Amino acid sequence: MQQAQAMIEVKGLNKQFRTPVVKEGRFAGLRTLFTREYRLKEAVKDINFTIGKGEFVGYIGPNGAGKSTTIKMLTGILHPSSGEVKINGINPHKQRRQVAKRLGVVFGQRSQLWWDLPVKDSYDILAHMYKVAPADKEKRLAELGELLELKEFWLTPVRKLSLGQRMRADIAASMLHDPDVLFLDEPTIGLDVTAKRSIRGFLKRLNHEYEKTILLTTHDMDDIEQLCERVMVINHGELSYEGTIPHLRDKIGLPTVIRIAFHGDYRLPVPEGCLFPAELVLDGDQTFRIVEAGGQEVRIEANRQQVKAMDILRIVSDWGEVADIHMEEPDFEDIIHRVY
Repeated sequence: MQQAQAMIEVKGLNKQFRTPVVKEGRFAGLRTLFTREYRLKEAVKDINFTIGKGEFVGYIGPNGAGKSTTIKMLTGILHPSSGEVKINGINPHKQRRQVAKRLGVVFGQRSQLWWDLPVKDSYDILAHMYKVAPADKEKRLAELGELLELKEFWLTPVRKLSLGQRMRADIAASMLHDPDVLFLDEPTIGLDVTAKRSIRGFLKRLNHEYEKTILLTTHDMDDIEQLCERVMVINHGELSYEGTIPHLRDKIGLPTVIRIAFHGDYRLPVPEGCLFPAELVLDGDQTFRIVEAGGQEVRIEANRQQVKAMDILRIVSDWGEVADIHMEEPDFEDIIHRVY
């Protein structure tokens, strides 16, 4: 199987910031004038990863973990203290103009559109800046306008747009010059359910139909689960995980919740008056827990990596006549909190 072309390559990436130390005590301000001390803060520490052409990758972590700092280095906005970045083989810090033509960037809390101008005028300015030919501009705006339903606010000043409309307009602006790589920093922040669904649908099409390479940072775990093929987790400036979402679930080992409804009476294999949760030991060291029992329903928890679902079903069928079984996988947000 042929390996996908590397669109983003990061090797040994580090970023340190020098911040002044605030002195305390009498005459602190005066002493600072003559002797100033600095403290080094490591925002990103020895980051390494590769993203292939057409991949959709999530880059997640808590506030202050180093996500935005990494994105700014990938786009050439910040220079790394050490290490190397390549976008389709080009260094964004040494060949910034060439890389800028290949990148689209969306910062959810900042707009690249002109606040007082109609949306259409912002696109005209951006097309001129990126030297997009008039025919190409009209073709792309027609496609983007249909996919993102831009026509309803085409002539509206940006300051009068709703948050969802502005985000659709910003994403279209980032795609106007037809970049190969798209960086998204919190693109659905503050949006309602309908707006999020619209943005996610468009991003899926960009990735699947147009083979755009996308790196997404977000705190919305639904974005990650619905859009990303794999995920990278950063914490305290270091990568703590890189791989698929199912593998991350397995690695953390959070339990699957299984709800069993019975026809009529049932009998649990625990002493009378037992307090829940109650742990049951199967063969060897395999265990699962009865968490709750009431009415006709019993709720149990089990690590699916340690206990097979069929073994659990075989056991609970001995307790009584099973009417229904429902399995709930652990919430992805719980998994991420466990990684942090």
